[in-house]
Amino acid sequence: MPDALPSDTFETTEDRFERYIDSFINVLGHADRMEPFHAYCSGLVLPGDRKSVEPMAALLAPATVSAKRQSMHHFVAKAPWSEIGMLRQARKYGMRLFEGRPYCFILDDTGMPKKGAQSVGVAKQWCGVLGKQENCQVAVTLSLGNEQASLPIAFRLYLPEQEWANDRARRARAGVPEEFAFETKAEIAQLQIAAALAEGLRPEVVLGDAGYGNSTELRDKLTAWELPYAMGVQGTTTVWAPGTAPVVPPYKGRGRHPKCLQRGEHAPVKIKDLAMSLPPEAYREVGWREGTKGPMTGRYAIMRVRPAHRDERRHEPRPEEWLLVEWPAGEKEPTHYHLSTLPADATPEQLVGAVRKRWRIERDYQELKDELGLDHYEGRSWRGFHHHAALTIATYAFLMVERGCFPPGARGGRPRVHVPERPAGFKARGTSATSRTA
Repeated sequence: MPDALPSDTFETTEDRFERYIDSFINVLGHADRMEPFHAYCSGLVLPGDRKSVEPMAALLAPATVSAKRQSMHHFVAKAPWSEIGMLRQARKYGMRLFEGRPYCFILDDTGMPKKGAQSVGVAKQWCGVLGKQENCQVAVTLSLGNEQASLPIAFRLYLPEQEWANDRARRARAGVPEEFAFETKAEIAQLQIAAALAEGLRPEVVLGDAGYGNSTELRDKLTAWELPYAMGVQGTTTVWAPGTAPVVPPYKGRGRHPKCLQRGEHAPVKIKDLAMSLPPEAYREVGWREGTKGPMTGRYAIMRVRPAHRDERRHEPRPEEWLLVEWPAGEKEPTHYHLSTLPADATPEQLVGAVRKRWRIERDYQELKDELGLDHYEGRSWRGFHHHAALTIATYAFLMVERGCFPPGARGGRPRVHVPERPAGFKARGTSATSRTA
């Protein structure tokens, strides 16, 4: 991990936290917003079960909870500062974790269970936290990641098409801006990557699960941007098996060139069918890194194939890509499939290591929710939802750098925010009977 910068050497964590907060003044646009911004970020790092506005206000100013709550609520839900600008500033700070080291882009989404139907974007949809269809909000994220660290740099709410994107009345009540029409998660991810590239970021590979890899349009766009990818796909995705390819119709020297590819004597196959047809010796253990309990390995078959999506509309075959099939010992069938445009000379260890890096984002989601309250926002508006997320990620960026710059046991970690003593028996609305230490 990177060492502490020279200017940080003789500072305490509290000093760096204050300096970090001060760096956002241009993002906030008005000096009067600095105090509630400082309070909000301080509240996020304090111990407590709930990181919504009132419980945080109660921790920070127990004698004047109402005034503090009103100030913080106005700042997060109504003040017109840019959440994109805040994420950009947090990313610039967090980049010290990646300077001089290659990093990847990680595409993913996260669900936040909700009761009721008024919170922006809430609908019955797949919620990964619960592992089933449930009432929740879902946000699409783009993160930077490598072996040492990861950090979300873009965050946007997904609007279900019928329940929200096409319902003008609900959009108006939640303050959804007109420019945000319905877009699939893969389309949102594409926009996030385009914005990151425009700001000069260049990953060594783009990672994502099947929710994003299933989009041929997204994979084609990454190839057009000359960005290698290693993306999950479903077993129903069709490919040309090794040694087969669509046929380019011959040109007889007169008239127009034939426009579309033909199948010839072979046909594309579903990835799952191809995987099930392979002999047992095609699968072998591949290690990708050393873990705390020894080498981390998985059972994979790896081969070169050609994706077969809509070949009948193409003039030439798609280039060969890597297909990774994971079939753990003892399972009845393969569990994961990945397509990758990493170089043809990539080793199995490099390929498996790339797809495995995607799981770092799960740690980010867990810490952002459990420790900083990403999913605790109780407002209903588009602006408040995205402001709260940006503030949470900005605070997380600081803590990640603190964790990265100091070895275990060194002086660093959470800023020691001064907490006023609360009156005996005081309890804010929204808090549980007991609180845990984050």
